[in-house]
Amino acid sequence: MRAIFVMIKCEMGAAYRVAREAADRIEELSELYSTSGQYDLLGKFYLDPEQDTGLFVTERVQSIPGVKDTYTLITFNAFGGGGRVAGAGRAG
Repeated sequence: MRAIFVMIKCEMGAAYRVAREAADRIEELSELYSTSGQYDLLGKFYLDPEQDTGLFVTERVQSIPGVKDTYTLITFNAFGGGGRVAGAGRAG
């Protein structure tokens, strides 16, 4: 599984409705936060390695009523405490 983050801009007054809809219908959603700034929500999604990111965002996230815009961040490595790459074994 690989993580992507999607920043979601909603129509005025629709952020909580969009958040509920996303939580109810997108099984790949791991976490969803309300945010301040240009975007209203930040979602963390776990996709299968072969899953098409653009198609996922277009069909599953942007199709939610009340979503105006999205900005997708694709991740490479996750780091845990002590600067280790998450899931990597410890030496020694």
